Amino acid sequence: MFEAFQVIWYLVIGASVIFYTVLDGFDLGVGCLHLFTRSDTERRVMLNAIGPVWDGNEVWLVIAFGALFVGFPPVYATVCSGFYTPIMILIAGLMFRAVAIEFRSKQESPRWRSFWDVMFSLGSYLIAFIIGIMMANLIIGIPIDKDQIFYGNFWSFFTPYTVLVAITGVALFSMHGAIFMLMKTEGEMHERIRRWVNPAIILFVILYVLVTFSTLVHQPHMIAVMKEHPWLFGVGLLAALAIAYIPACVKRGWDGTAFLSSCASIALLFSLFGIGTYPNLVRSTLDPQNSLTLFNASAGFNTLKVVLIVAIIGVPLVLGYGWWIYRIFRGKVSLDEASY
Repeated sequence: MFEAFQVIWYLVIGASVIFYTVLDGFDLGVGCLHLFTRSDTERRVMLNAIGPVWDGNEVWLVIAFGALFVGFPPVYATVCSGFYTPIMILIAGLMFRAVAIEFRSKQESPRWRSFWDVMFSLGSYLIAFIIGIMMANLIIGIPIDKDQIFYGNFWSFFTPYTVLVAITGVALFSMHGAIFMLMKTEGEMHERIRRWVNPAIILFVILYVLVTFSTLVHQPHMIAVMKEHPWLFGVGLLAALAIAYIPACVKRGWDGTAFLSSCASIALLFSLFGIGTYPNLVRSTLDPQNSLTLFNASAGFNTLKVVLIVAIIGVPLVLGYGWWIYRIFRGKVSLDEASY
């Protein structure tokens, strides 16, 4: 019974990460593409496309870290101490982005707006890149001893493999953001964004193939679970099919279906990450026995049981609120006096 609760909490954290990357992923992608627009009006359209939902999307990041704190306290402590500097950079990116969205339109000065445009885009790139760096290092593992003490420094997080994964993450979110903007724009801007999508897909696919090859060669433990359960290779196949379906949808003008395919591809790719790292939450490069897993680093049975009840009540409320907001603000973006 206790083991079942541990697995459930692992799935709760995994689901929270997937919801965050799918939902805030297009926010980040819009930010990455923000400076490629041609005019102040187009940049306002991009900001207003995500304006009603960007802060709600970030709730899933809070849920993920909260679930980690409650369900696996040693993992939370190790991650937050080992990745202290990257997490601070991540938080700085979130702050830059949030302030830029709210401050940009407070003045009509072109210099003022250009400054906050750069901060918005820079924050988006920082967040996407750091998420990739952290996930790549969780794949490789970090140097922790039997007392979960981290032996490394900030620069040790940057290797050719981790940087490649991080750049791939930026490309993935940029593709996702471009597809989202197809649904939210019309006219000349819509047609120009449509021309962005295929190059974004091609760039991501090239980088993803390189990451996959590098992972198979240098991180063979990522397919260990799949070798034991071959049907799990179907997750990778589904991810490939979802990615391949996106350009077909874009070509036919099925913007909504293209976005759903993009969402599915992100969810499946992050599912592959969870499958590959299972049951490790933090893998030790010093000694595999020092690794933190969902079985040796979880909270007590009563804690998991009580907080799971809270999650069962709270998570549906978050989902319901999100559905309501997206339903209210569905459709194309139109600017008025209340717009950003």
